[in-house]
Amino acid sequence: MRTDSFILITLFLLASTAAAQGTEPTPLTLDGALRLAVRHNADLRTARLEMERSDARVSEAWGYTMPTVDLSGTFNHMLTKPKSYFPDAIYYPLVKLMDSTAKVPKPTGQLIELPFSMTPTNSANASLNVRQILFNGSVFVGVGAATIYSRLSRDLYRQKKVETVTKVRKAYFGALLAKDALAMMRGSLRNAEENLKNVQLMRTQGIVSEYDELRATVGVDNLRPLVLQSETNFDLAVTNLRNTVGVGDTVTLELSDSLVLREADESVVLTADRTVQESNPAVGILRQQIELNDASVMAERANYLPTVVAFGSYSYTAIKDDLRISTNDFYNQAQVGLSFSLSLFQGLQTRARVEQATLDRQKSEEQLASLERNLALGVRSAVGTLRQARKRVDAQQRTVETAERGYKIVTARFLASAATQLEVNDAQVALTQAQVNRMQAVYDYLVAVADLDALLGRIPDAAAEPEE
Repeated sequence: MRTDSFILITLFLLASTAAAQGTEPTPLTLDGALRLAVRHNADLRTARLEMERSDARVSEAWGYTMPTVDLSGTFNHMLTKPKSYFPDAIYYPLVKLMDSTAKVPKPTGQLIELPFSMTPTNSANASLNVRQILFNGSVFVGVGAATIYSRLSRDLYRQKKVETVTKVRKAYFGALLAKDALAMMRGSLRNAEENLKNVQLMRTQGIVSEYDELRATVGVDNLRPLVLQSETNFDLAVTNLRNTVGVGDTVTLELSDSLVLREADESVVLTADRTVQESNPAVGILRQQIELNDASVMAERANYLPTVVAFGSYSYTAIKDDLRISTNDFYNQAQVGLSFSLSLFQGLQTRARVEQATLDRQKSEEQLASLERNLALGVRSAVGTLRQARKRVDAQQRTVETAERGYKIVTARFLASAATQLEVNDAQVALTQAQVNRMQAVYDYLVAVADLDALLGRIPDAAAEPEE
């Protein structure tokens, strides 16, 4: 009985330890979030599979230029032989030739049924066939088109990666903002609670009125639901980060970074309007699309050209009425040749397809021109937002310092009975608002940097992969 109890207690302790380890928070930096997203984000995994698929299409296209070799074999046994017929104008003379005494009727030009079947009972055949395309415009253009599509899939993957990295950065910054907002609200609540204790102490000493105590109490009660709301906002922000990264709900994340200003590379900002046309992933995609449209035009025009194919075959064949077939019964046959085909008329279908492919190319060119104009405007807007947010950070920092000094002064004056509780509450509200504004300005600046990097196709080193 003691042994069973010991085992149960041991299992309970092990289960409790495992559960405690499973719920232990995982520290997560911004770089760590980016590395996790590269491995686990579903959109990126799908884009990688598409890259592999495009490589397979290149191999398939090259396969059409290579020879095809087929080996086949057959064996036939006739259960019921078909009847054989022969013209009587030939059959009767042959009978007379073999037997001069035979009496044969006069030929009438009709077919007569032979007394035997000319079809063998058994036949066997083995053949080797080789076919090689010497010229086919569509096949050779297809190789180039598949190669272009492979490059296009890589540009699409890079675009998806830039989008994912930007989403992760924004989600992480949003979680940091919610984390700092929660810490700020808790700090404000602590300050209000400390102020309430001082007011209650002074009330017992008859220094302040009941009204001051009521205002201090209301101030604390007003902050408590704001703290609860901040906790909810933080949980939602972390959940959004987890979903963006692509990790499961079983992982408990603990943000390791802080919402601090990370200055953008000024050289990148100054040259953004000149480099965006070359570095933006969408521009590369449309340029590859134009090349793919060119390949489509060439492929359709190739239908006007002939197809030349070389072929060869080697076969072994044997026929016999019984099943005693040996190697001596086989005879071989070999042949080589060329085939030529040229479509002379297809109801103007080829011409219409060429025209459609040409129009598709023109459409892609218009899309590229529109994208370049929008990118130029987008870069100017992103840089403007970046500059404005940076100025706001400096301005709000000075405001926070001023509000902190004001709060300390009015608190000291209140303790010295030189200020009212209303002034303390006003100072607390002003400090809270200044802190919120500064955090928002830092967040806006970091988001503006992420948006500018997305336009420029820039990916942080933490999200880089070996092939990059």
